[in-house]
Amino acid sequence: MSRTATNLEEFRSAMFHGTGAGVRVAIIDSGIEAGHPGLAGMRLRDSIAILEERGRLVVREDDGIDAYGHGTGVASVLLRTAPEAEVGSFRVLDARNLSRAEVIRQGVREALARGYHIINCSFGSKGGVRTIMTFKEWVDDCWLRGVHVVSACNNYSLYEPEWPGHFASTLTVSMARTESDHFFYRPGHLVQFSAQGENVEVAWLDGRFERRTGSSFAVPRLSGCLARLMSAMPDITPAMAHELLPKLAHPWSPELEFI
Repeated sequence: MSRTATNLEEFRSAMFHGTGAGVRVAIIDSGIEAGHPGLAGMRLRDSIAILEERGRLVVREDDGIDAYGHGTGVASVLLRTAPEAEVGSFRVLDARNLSRAEVIRQGVREALARGYHIINCSFGSKGGVRTIMTFKEWVDDCWLRGVHVVSACNNYSLYEPEWPGHFASTLTVSMARTESDHFFYRPGHLVQFSAQGENVEVAWLDGRFERRTGSSFAVPRLSGCLARLMSAMPDITPAMAHELLPKLAHPWSPELEFI
């Protein structure tokens, strides 16, 4: 690491004081409504759509469009957590908030080509072997490139496999009953982390604000905390994050249980 922390308190201080400046977070989602008043001040670096046309995937600039509202909600939580992070919108979900594994893979590829440090995946897919292997291809690529993948889990069961969240190399987040802006660590699970995700006020489609519940909105809290840490210590790799974040998290307690 270019800046060496000699003890845990230095890392904790870096996360507390960091703003996300200089860290690029790719939101792989339904797009982001760039002109939403709840996103004022957001540093939108890219707004890209992955579309299917005549059986081919096409990459287009999409001028700040959200097909559903979900990506705008995710972005608003990230903005509150890491206000100076550079955000990329990679639209892969449609107006039903659905997608295909190949479309998502292309969205991640575009983010990697543009030098993003954190891939925020506020979604999960059950899928069969083909879907799982399609996800594994880009999750492994991120790990080898030193890019962090932060993912949602199933909203009803930690033990129901969804991808990419059930790959051990991802940082996977469930929702917790809490008003805290911090995140929690639950050892012994593939879904290791938890953060506020119940009744969260988020920006939504057409300039609206709504209250939403789901692990989707817990994910950008961890992405934001990681961006704050990386703004002070940019050389943290995924392997380092897996070792460090459990030590920086608040301990899990049963009253946080949502699922």
